[in-house]
Amino acid sequence: MNSEGVNTLTSEDYADLLIENINVPSVIQRFDDYQVHAINFMLSVVNVPVSLIDNTTIQNFGYAVFPSLLGPVSLSSIESSGILRLRNIPNFNLRGEGVLIGIIDTGIDYTNPIFQNEDGSTRIAAIWDQSIDGNPPDGFEYGTEYTRDMINLALQSNNPLEIVPSVDEVGHGTMVAGIAGGKEVPESDFYGIATDAEFVIVKLKPAKQYLKKFFFVPDDAIAYQENDVAFGLEYLLSMHSKLNRPMAIMIGVDTSQSSHDGRGTLSNQVTLYAAIDGIAVVLPAGNEGNARRHYFGTIDSTTGFNTVELNVGENIAGFSMELWGQRPNVFSVDITSPSGEYVPRILISRDEFREITFIFERTVIYIDYQMVESQSGDQLILFRFKDPAPGIWRINVYSRGDLETGFHIWLPMSGFISDDVFFIRSDPYTTILTVANSLVPITVTAYDTLDDSLLLTSSRGYTRIGEIKPNIAAPGVNVIGPTLDKSFMPFSGTSVAAAHTVGIAALLLEWGIVRGNLTTMSSIIIKSLMIRGARRRLDLVYPNRDWGYGILDIYNIFDSLRTGFIA
Repeated sequence: MNSEGVNTLTSEDYADLLIENINVPSVIQRFDDYQVHAINFMLSVVNVPVSLIDNTTIQNFGYAVFPSLLGPVSLSSIESSGILRLRNIPNFNLRGEGVLIGIIDTGIDYTNPIFQNEDGSTRIAAIWDQSIDGNPPDGFEYGTEYTRDMINLALQSNNPLEIVPSVDEVGHGTMVAGIAGGKEVPESDFYGIATDAEFVIVKLKPAKQYLKKFFFVPDDAIAYQENDVAFGLEYLLSMHSKLNRPMAIMIGVDTSQSSHDGRGTLSNQVTLYAAIDGIAVVLPAGNEGNARRHYFGTIDSTTGFNTVELNVGENIAGFSMELWGQRPNVFSVDITSPSGEYVPRILISRDEFREITFIFERTVIYIDYQMVESQSGDQLILFRFKDPAPGIWRINVYSRGDLETGFHIWLPMSGFISDDVFFIRSDPYTTILTVANSLVPITVTAYDTLDDSLLLTSSRGYTRIGEIKPNIAAPGVNVIGPTLDKSFMPFSGTSVAAAHTVGIAALLLEWGIVRGNLTTMSSIIIKSLMIRGARRRLDLVYPNRDWGYGILDIYNIFDSLRTGFIA
């Protein structure tokens, strides 16, 4: 295989390895056929033939070289957040004018009138569709960029898709963009937040099949790659600079892979850029709270182990599972299959790969031990189950060390695994998705405005190392949003709440930067303002693992400013 003349970033014949730039020379010397594509000053994608990826890759290069697989986070409200009350004050009729809303997601239905001005012209400044090869943005090497002029030309055509063929096949990106800033349609009870803001859209290309196969994610699952999200974020930052406007960013996809501590590859990038003046990054917490896909345990001092019981349903082709141990202790496991076949305790002292087979079952378990995972500094045990036997699997977890530390286990997020795979004694906490654990961005959970109750499925905090997430709660139950047939329907989930919040972040950027009241506004300041203005219940202690610092209320934000906190 020769990569000459091949776009290895999109080719299914080439794997994507995420490599820190300082380590690129030592990695590429092990391959004859490769291409290097810089994401930014910290990170690159090294493409190598898929045929060279095998079960020893993690042992040779570390867990972090595999891009995580991300999926959409969730497949009335403006009054409850104080927006209408604020707009009744003439000087605070904020609608996002002069602000960009950047969305990394499944695309957008640019033909929907809610994304157009009164004269029919588009409110979309640009779309980068990574899935269509042709004319990539300046500085990027794949996909096609569609400019405002091209979109306007398409809208004037009888067949817009002949000119701009970018479509949102899933609808998630259209939904969140509409809630964040779609034009109001009162007769359908639809009210976007930042109705005068403009959009910059990144439509992610689908994940490569080799990566889905490695982690046993179903072929038909809607999945995207970490490196494509990273490129998308770079594109949004370039448009922020090019158009010289503040930007509120929402990443509508996330993952349960990695350490859940805000220290992963994409989390580090998001945290770095979220602190830039003129940028606000908003992330949905996830919808894993009641999914039974997280386990937390400590070692019983009497027995010397903790027994994890994992239910596996019928006809499961495979799945992955990650155990993250708290340092400095070292963790090991033994395994008992549903039929009672026993795999003795596996003791290791270094990074190692094991393949486990069974006599009475066709199950194969691939186990990668990372004694000190490079980004978190903690121990990782990655399990990959192939053709798992149905029933209850029992995994005894042991710890070696002089401190009482615990361990977490996460199964993949919704959409990547059957609901028939779950922990018998699951833990609803520490279920916030990986990127949403990033330190600086604003992480949002969802609540029901009818009774101020938390959405049952909402992921809950804190991070694995105790950082406070979520930060704020926003409307996320039965919120009216746009569909792909240009009608409207109610949506629920933390993506809905994050879309609502990114719209409010755009209003704050308009007040602070466009109107010159606080020109250094960033995610850090906006998060502080949201926390200061949050509505809190008297019967709860804050910060709170369910609610963060309370319910988002933009009127209270500006009311708090009258105290002299900010001139």
